[in-house]
Amino acid sequence: MIFDLWDVIVVPFPFTEKGGNKRRPALVISKKGFNEHGYTLLTMITTQAHRPWPGDTHIVEQETAGLHVACIVRLKAFTLDNRLIVKKIGHLSAADREKVAERFRQYVF
Repeated sequence: MIFDLWDVIVVPFPFTEKGGNKRRPALVISKKGFNEHGYTLLTMITTQAHRPWPGDTHIVEQETAGLHVACIVRLKAFTLDNRLIVKKIGHLSAADREKVAERFRQYVF
């Protein structure tokens, strides 16, 4: 499956403290031209705001993103084989995209 920049998708996240994995949302941060080569660059979406990271960004428009609880985009990036992506559940709103892009400019670019 090939997805677009700013899509919210579901992927299997491995547990670090025990075996197995759990399906979690993630944000696509690479463009389709990159993703068409078999891999997609992603960043975490989590509810774990009590242990903040630099660049954490609250998602305001949860429904557009396909999320049912308050979440943040966390600047923990990773590349995943497209065959492991489970499904698309939404996309970030224009306002949420701008906030996340600003965090990347602030901390990464």
